[in-house]
Amino acid sequence: MFGGNTDIGIDLGTANILVYVKGKGIVLNEPSVVAVEKASNKILAVGAEARDMLGRTPQGIVAVRPLKEGVIANYTITQKMLEYIVNKVAGKSFFFKPRVMTCIPVHITSVEKRAVLEATIQAGVSKTYLIEEPLAAALGAGLDIMVPSGKMVVDIGGGTTDIAILSLGGVVDSDSVRIGGDKFDESIVRYVKKEYNILIGDTTGEAIKKTIGNVHPGEEIKSMNVRGRDGINGLPSTVTVTSEDVRKALEEPLETLIGRIRSVLEKCPPELSADIVDKYLSYRRWSVTGWLGKSTGRGYGDSCDCSGESIGLCGHRYRKGAG
Repeated sequence: MFGGNTDIGIDLGTANILVYVKGKGIVLNEPSVVAVEKASNKILAVGAEARDMLGRTPQGIVAVRPLKEGVIANYTITQKMLEYIVNKVAGKSFFFKPRVMTCIPVHITSVEKRAVLEATIQAGVSKTYLIEEPLAAALGAGLDIMVPSGKMVVDIGGGTTDIAILSLGGVVDSDSVRIGGDKFDESIVRYVKKEYNILIGDTTGEAIKKTIGNVHPGEEIKSMNVRGRDGINGLPSTVTVTSEDVRKALEEPLETLIGRIRSVLEKCPPELSADIVDKYLSYRRWSVTGWLGKSTGRGYGDSCDCSGESIGLCGHRYRKGAG
């Protein structure tokens, strides 16, 4: 797509940032968290190191997520984070600045698009391009999007879920719902508080989701011990949470998500609907594979034409048969 020295693809996600360098593959996969010194506004840490500081910083340091629901929530910190990442990946050079393609959710506003463009340019790149996440996801999954055949992609990220039907290299119909991994974490946190009267943070909620999370009623029930603060006496306490608890906690956001997927399918032209039913329905992320398969009548990768593992320019990584 590009010609030149350093071409970079950035998946600027709410939960994680993935950076792909042409010829090298994925060179960076870090949480979208930045630790900043308040007095000087100096970046102290980015990624996993900064994530470990969430909720644990002293008064002079703040650890923040500069992106929320797929878009920039703190422009200044996002720009500094991008500058840090570009310099780390491509190095500093006055003459040879990299060209960057950045993934964006579908249906974001022109102001939000401009914020991404300006933040990337200010990070020290020569040119920047935008690509919609479902399109990048389809390329990363190895789908041939240039043929006159319908493919459906459901890209569940940290802040948003992008749903799109693709054909002839473009988006036929799409939708974007601000439900993703962060909303799942918040739902688990609320459920634990409601059912067990134990207060936990979003980081613990995410750990529960990743360790025992499952939304398929027929799967084996797993459990894990969770530590938090007792809502009555304020003392540290431990409770056992099961995968059944996770399934109940995620019912509401997933029902909303599935409703939006069905809405896109209902608006799809009949010929493309037939293509999707026959061949191409692909989606990713561990937490909804069983639920989506049950609701749409298809399992993950059942008839997806991607094989093995592939990586798109945006840095998305897919493996057939795994979320």
